[in-house]
Amino acid sequence: MNNGLPETQPWPETQSEIDELCINTIRTLSMDAIQKANSGHPGAPMGLAPAAYILWERFLKHNPKNPEWIDRDRFVLSGGHASMLLYSLLYLSGYDLTLNDIKNFRQWGSKTPGHPEFGHTPGVETTTGPLGQGFSNAVGMAMAERHLATIFNRNGYDIIDHYTYMLCGDGDLMEGISAEAASLAGHLGLAKLICIYDDNKISIEGSTDIAFTEDVALRFKAYNWHVIKVEDGNNLNNIYKAIKEAKSETTKPSIIVLRTHIAFGSPNKQDSADAHGAPLGEEEIRLTKKNLDWDENVSFYVPEQVTEIFGGCIDKGEKEESIWKEKFEEYCSKYPDLSKKLNDSLNNLLNEGWDADLPDFSNNDGPIATRAASGKILNAIAENTSYLIGGSADLAPSNKTIIESSHDFQKNMFDGRNIRFGVREHAMGGIMSGIALHKGLRPYGGTFLVFADYMRPSIRLAALMKLPVIYIFTHDSIAVGEDGPTHQPVEHLASLRAIPGLTVIRPSDATETVEAWRLAAKTTDCPVALILSRQKLPVIDRTIYSSADKLVNGAYVLSDSDGKPDIILIATGSEVHIALEAGKILEKKGISVRVVSMPSWELFEKTSQEYKDKVLLPDVTIRITIETGISMGWERYAGSNGAVIGINEFGASAPGNIVMEKFGFTSENIVQKATELLKG
Repeated sequence: MNNGLPETQPWPETQSEIDELCINTIRTLSMDAIQKANSGHPGAPMGLAPAAYILWERFLKHNPKNPEWIDRDRFVLSGGHASMLLYSLLYLSGYDLTLNDIKNFRQWGSKTPGHPEFGHTPGVETTTGPLGQGFSNAVGMAMAERHLATIFNRNGYDIIDHYTYMLCGDGDLMEGISAEAASLAGHLGLAKLICIYDDNKISIEGSTDIAFTEDVALRFKAYNWHVIKVEDGNNLNNIYKAIKEAKSETTKPSIIVLRTHIAFGSPNKQDSADAHGAPLGEEEIRLTKKNLDWDENVSFYVPEQVTEIFGGCIDKGEKEESIWKEKFEEYCSKYPDLSKKLNDSLNNLLNEGWDADLPDFSNNDGPIATRAASGKILNAIAENTSYLIGGSADLAPSNKTIIESSHDFQKNMFDGRNIRFGVREHAMGGIMSGIALHKGLRPYGGTFLVFADYMRPSIRLAALMKLPVIYIFTHDSIAVGEDGPTHQPVEHLASLRAIPGLTVIRPSDATETVEAWRLAAKTTDCPVALILSRQKLPVIDRTIYSSADKLVNGAYVLSDSDGKPDIILIATGSEVHIALEAGKILEKKGISVRVVSMPSWELFEKTSQEYKDKVLLPDVTIRITIETGISMGWERYAGSNGAVIGINEFGASAPGNIVMEKFGFTSENIVQKATELLKG
């Protein structure tokens, strides 16, 4: 979409008065909103205003009246602290924001929170703030665009054909996640990914040369990016030509190294760290406005000419989308099966029979690790769900995350569904979020549970955005064995459960793993983490014990006594079969036992109090919880008269069964603990 002048016409060498008005409107709106809130980051919006103006006015393909249009260009503000830049652009362009929203920046209930939030503000593509996250999200969006374009476009019908633009700063590039994501993007040759790097050489503590002196251009050349330098962040013609050049590059992602001045126009705070994270101050704002030829006595002023210029975005956007819709209608008529498949993918609709081929595990098959069961289930779902895509952080053979019927997602082979993320857990998490944000694909990614630490910021943001991402965490306990405490997760289950909005499921056997995947596939409003064993586990005989489909309730009675139980054993994952063994021993001793499988706290807490009471029986106060993780949190289920069998120290290097035995995860230890509790 060509907003304003045709793209083929160069930007006038001399900046016009209307250009100045538009740019300074962005600057002053940002300054005024931050000052009114007495909180925020004015420097970056002031320095980046010219580049943002050109990008939105001349290049960005978008429709302010339909922020969900699938073939829009994506715009990611990775440096989310510069949110007033984005809010100014959204307001001026005609998105569902008012001047009052701008005035209520950072206030309770406003549409303009301190950092951009996906799903909260129309036109915001992703939640940014933690630096580097937006960078990795943008890579994921670009990957999704390439995959969908390769799958669905046909000659003359480029239904999916858009760019991902991203603004980032020094902080983004200092964070390790951006290095991981940039490396993968360069390897994949994501040519429709364009980054504008705000090279203002200032961070919170002062000049970046106190800690950041690398040659960013050479670094990105090494990543196989196309690098363009613009030495003056106020030279509209050079910025225009740089974006144009980036769009013409067809084999590599592009980064425009744009030399800007933080708080441009401020007489006393330009090029100063003072302008990074604090309002300029009333007097400095007056001086700055005077310096910019602006009315220093008026706040939140938007000249009529600026309203007219930016108002054209609506007409242009609606016209561009209308042309696309016409083409898409023809496409639907010519390719009905493809168009239905695309619509289903965009809406996360599972086609009829998607779960028809899920494996039916039996105790007659012998023990199987839940990671191995997960691999079989994943492939059964992938056969009937074409928009499932993902991979692993270089651990696919261990995580069992390969889609066997597909090939790798690689440069010029973007139709593959197996993503080789490399040893880049953090970027994998952020990229999966970007894929989910783009829409049209359902991402999953695997690594060892102990390395969830490397992904935690990305997982947290996925939960905050309510994204349907599936995390596959294998090697879930001290039973990993010989690899020792560096690879044995102990605190990680508690750590993941602490994230609001993340559903954590630790299935006890292959049959529960089927139900865990079934639930994950049907969940579209939050991320799901599947916690899977390395070691083989017995498949629980469901002809004797309760059906695994009760997993949807988070906890259920697996086995029960004839009357009221004397004690309730509650376990998850690989400890459930140990609890069953202990229950049998206790029954032989004349002690009545109920065994509860509790694969998911989150799902259980969503059930009614009536259901919870039916499972845990409030009048049975002697309970034991068993899980190979820290005990924190389990006291709520063990109760005041119960006990928690957990591990509140790091593991040890030895064969897995020996480690489990030494730390007390045996039926004998459970029986002993139960006997002691019952004796009082």
